[in-house]
Amino acid sequence: MLKRLLASREVILLGAIGVLLALIATRFPGFVTPSNLAGVFNDTSPLILLAVGQMIVILTKCIDLSVAANLALTGMVVSMINVAAPGLPIVVILLVAVGLGTALGMINGLLVWKLAIPPIVVTLGTMTIFRGMIFLLSDGKWVNSHEMSEAFKAFPRAQVLGLPMLSWIAIAAVILFTLVMTRTTLGRAFYAVGGNPHAATYTGLNVGKTQFWAFAISGALAGLTGYLWVSRYAVSYVDIAGGFELDVVAACVIGGISIAGGIGTVGGALLGALFLGVIKNALPVVNISPFWQLAISGSAIIIAVAFNARANREKGRIILKSAEHTA
Repeated sequence: MLKRLLASREVILLGAIGVLLALIATRFPGFVTPSNLAGVFNDTSPLILLAVGQMIVILTKCIDLSVAANLALTGMVVSMINVAAPGLPIVVILLVAVGLGTALGMINGLLVWKLAIPPIVVTLGTMTIFRGMIFLLSDGKWVNSHEMSEAFKAFPRAQVLGLPMLSWIAIAAVILFTLVMTRTTLGRAFYAVGGNPHAATYTGLNVGKTQFWAFAISGALAGLTGYLWVSRYAVSYVDIAGGFELDVVAACVIGGISIAGGIGTVGGALLGALFLGVIKNALPVVNISPFWQLAISGSAIIIAVAFNARANREKGRIILKSAEHTA
């Protein structure tokens, strides 16, 4: 039992984060104070939300490269709604953000399900379309802080038990989707479809429909993050969160979610996001060049992929060995 626990990907990644924090503390002790670590978690919360959604999509042998564009489009729409109707309750804004994000995710899911277009092609296309829609809606203009209502900007910063609402939403999402993935039929279906689509079909699961719901969930989380992002940073524009989809995929890969599908946990996505969050927040503090930051992040991804591939090969050898004994 202990050996299995020590070999688990989450424990290894948690240990790596601990070692990383210890190394940073030798150069900058202030970084590991509770208040600063809470700030790092808050900064990483948008990545955590998107990584949880991306994890579910990757589990089903798909990928969603449109999450950042979904975030940006939803953020622009709710910003423009706030400018037009500043008195609109935040609950309505949240419903609009989640609803629009879900609808955009469903478009991806329908194209993959009904037209059998490869997910990477679908989401590359919709990523560009969503960015183009932002430009058409806004005419290329920004929505700035002074145009947004105070209530619109205050929500993600509101403190509850010492943590901002943004952090609490990320924590709630992690708990909710841990329960969904481990305790519900839908969660088990995501694993089954990604692990062995043919076997899943024989058991009565609709692979395309399951993938559709994975995209819908990813879209909903992207839409929610869209509002939280623009309200927290108090600005909305066409290129907001540009390239952020790569960080989201990286967080999943580092967290042990297999690109081949069927393997991964919400905890892994959380730890992968936190690992990247610590790197991105710490390296500027210890005066490391932005170019080295990119190199370190890229190296972490390559090491994670190699680790995943090695683990999968070992599992394959164990199966073959047991087959030999039975023969």
